[in-house]
Order: sequence, then C-alpha cells, then structure tokens
Amino acid sequence: MAYIIKPLVSEKMNALTEKENKFGFIVRPEANKYQIKKEVETLYNVHVVGVSTMVYAGKSKSRYTRSGLLRGRSNAFKKAIVSLKEGESIDFYSNI
Repeated sequence: MAYIIKPLVSEKMNALTEKENKFGFIVRPEANKYQIKKEVETLYNVHVVGVSTMVYAGKSKSRYTRSGLLRGRSNAFKKAIVSLKEGESIDFYSNI
C-alpha cells in the first residue's frame, strides 16, 4: 500500500457508505486522485467512479493539568472519498 494509509471507519462514513456507496480513506499527502483510484481498484477489486480529496491542517491543542498548561498539535492529514460503481462495495471487516 503505497498511498493508502488506512480506511476511515466512523459513524459518519458508515452513513455515507450506506446512502451513497462512498468509502473514505486516509491517504498520503503527496497522492493524487489517479494514484488513489488505481490503488483502490487493485487492492479491493472494484471499479472506482470518482475520487474526492481534502487536506486537513493540524490544529493546536492545549489542556490544563496539575503541572501546568500542556500545549501540542494534532497531525495534518489528507482524506479521500471514493465513489464506487453501482452494486459494488468494500468489506473492511473481512480480515477480522
């Protein structure tokens, strides 16, 4: 897996999957739509109709503790939403 880091499994993505047959993945920041499409098709043996990508910036986080204020930053990441051909799906839970 060169470009796909992990699939997105959340309540929001499950609703999108059931409603519109779209699946989400966290991908490497340098990956483009053609590379993501090709990798999803080879890994899961499906036909990809479209790919939407979005880049999320890292956000500053802080919390108060006994020892004082702790500051940090969450990681930046790129997300891809993949639309599949009608009647096809991806089973993320087949290896469990």
